Amino acid sequence: MATPSISHRLAEAAVALFDENGYDETTVDDIAARAGVSRSTFFRYYRSKEDAIFPDHDTLLAKVNARLRASTADTAFVAVTDAVRIVLAHYVEDAEVSLRRYRLVGRVPALRDREIASVARYQRLFREFIGKWLAGTPDADLRAELMAGSVVAAHNQVLRGWLRAGGTYDPSGPLDHALQYVIATFRHLEQPKEPGNEQVVVATFSRSTSPQAVMEAIEKHLNTRP
Repeated sequence: MATPSISHRLAEAAVALFDENGYDETTVDDIAARAGVSRSTFFRYYRSKEDAIFPDHDTLLAKVNARLRASTADTAFVAVTDAVRIVLAHYVEDAEVSLRRYRLVGRVPALRDREIASVARYQRLFREFIGKWLAGTPDADLRAELMAGSVVAAHNQVLRGWLRAGGTYDPSGPLDHALQYVIATFRHLEQPKEPGNEQVVVATFSRSTSPQAVMEAIEKHLNTRP
């Protein structure tokens, strides 16, 4: 098993101490001591003790951004759904910390505010990507905002359900189900193909050719074309 990184050790220490002693009562020095590092080392990784509760968000945002940027207009929906799965997997992979964080956030207003700010960063990333995808179409900014909000809402609804259940099941199926609603709602946003990209089939048949024979001939042509 790989040795946890210093940032991960600090995050685990922060969650444990907040849970054991309370958020206000826990200091940065306490967290550093529990993780076996110095105070200065703590500040190389986190700006404040609440930041330690939400570790690796910058790294996770970079992964989401990379997945979105690797797509084209034809694969935009796939990219968005893949990016959402990346975020959920991050929470599931470290279920114990995620569950303890969930309980803490429910009790500490400062952590709730920090979580809201984190969610806003993800939504902004999705909005910017979708806005570029829809650039030049009617109401592009409005539709990008609506879709980004729906994507984040679908993820958060599934994540909260999993957390409330104590992480006792695999949430990937429920996430796929939720994303199906988003895709069905916004499928019409796909960019129409540019003129000239579609091939036109022209065929002639005698008047006596049956409809079934016509369909069979067209189907054969489509299945054998290069």
